Amino acid sequence: MRIQVFNLATRLKVDSAPDVLLLVSNGNESPSLLSWVAPVLASGRQAIEWFGDLSLFQAKVIRESFRRPFEFTEILRQIFEIGWRSSALIALAGLAVGVVLSIHTRATLERFGAESMIPTALAFALVKETGPLITGLLVSGRVGAGIGAELGGMRVTEQIDALESLAVDSFKYLVFTRVVACAIALPLLTTLMNFTGMLGGFAAESFISNTSFRLYFTHSFSSLAFSDYIPPTLRTVVFGLIIGSTSAFLGYNATGGAEGVGRAATQSVVLSSIFLIVADVWLVEFILFAIPGSI
Repeated sequence: MRIQVFNLATRLKVDSAPDVLLLVSNGNESPSLLSWVAPVLASGRQAIEWFGDLSLFQAKVIRESFRRPFEFTEILRQIFEIGWRSSALIALAGLAVGVVLSIHTRATLERFGAESMIPTALAFALVKETGPLITGLLVSGRVGAGIGAELGGMRVTEQIDALESLAVDSFKYLVFTRVVACAIALPLLTTLMNFTGMLGGFAAESFISNTSFRLYFTHSFSSLAFSDYIPPTLRTVVFGLIIGSTSAFLGYNATGGAEGVGRAATQSVVLSSIFLIVADVWLVEFILFAIPGSI
């Protein structure tokens, strides 16, 4: 039995064969149990290694932000690609979200005779949570897949190796610039989402109750202060760092030809979205603890 366990652990490339042997040395465990325990251990080890590599990759991005050259020209180009070319998507999504939220909010507040609170409620819902989160998820889908596919294609076609052969810092030029551009573009896109969402809410209210533009936005901003706007918007800087670094990491280390490029693009969207949602929950709790009353 010990030989069987050791061979199984060796085949699965895990270093836990001695630990597994301790479980079966008294004969209480069967090899059938080990057939699924060992893969779980191997998967756990691979996951820890992957997160460690990602953390080192992100730490390198932060370190490069203090080292020359800063590649301002490339950063501006990436801001245009990531920010400006995502603006149409964000604006349309904001209009749709504003209309839907306004309709649902009206259906709820009408029961309490509080229709006049619809603009304020919609503004708070957009600025506090809906705007930043939806913007992050939309950018994750559009930009995350693009970065993963672009860098993955450059990796498998050896374009990154060609840049390095010309004494160009490929990490600085390709990765750092995209991550910084994501961190800068996300707050701007979030502001656009908030504004177009309020416009969508105004369009819905104007159609239903013939509310004037001035009255609607006066009520929208009557209770909304900069202290309500700044923390949620700054939260999207972290969202941008997550999207940019995760997508760049997967694309920069892609392998396996065209299949690997597709896998990098898909994983960029999925993992960036998951990390973004988890970070959103953690950041809301942190901001609430650090700045009481801000949420």
